[in-house]
Amino acid sequence: MRIVVQRVTSASVTVSGEVIGRIDTGFLLLFGVGHEDTEEDCRRLADKITALRIFSDENDKINLDLNAVGGSLLVVPQFTLYADCRKGNRPNFIQAARPDKANGLYEYFVEYCRSKGFHVETGEFGADMKVELLNDGPFTVILE
Repeated sequence: MRIVVQRVTSASVTVSGEVIGRIDTGFLLLFGVGHEDTEEDCRRLADKITALRIFSDENDKINLDLNAVGGSLLVVPQFTLYADCRKGNRPNFIQAARPDKANGLYEYFVEYCRSKGFHVETGEFGADMKVELLNDGPFTVILE
């Protein structure tokens, strides 16, 4: 599983001209699933992400987590995180999980984050999405 975590002051995802997910302060998560990933991986990474202390405190030190700032999550599925560009100029996606498995784990991850009490907005699996964000910092972390 590969997740790109971007600290944002706002983010949204649009499908066919309609905004389907929008958050203010929080994390935009680009979410990719590989063949070997499991529900346990989802729980482990969700626990890690929601506990990341990468928001600034009153002394401008990165010391606060998502809960401390009342932040939300916008989770966008992105199989292209598994692009392999080592050979030639056209990426292959052999390491990305099949759509049925990837979508199942994506939905599990979203529901797990909601069960932890976080407000979660989503993209649409398999759709052509337009993602907008105002990256805060910028601050971006990649987790596997």
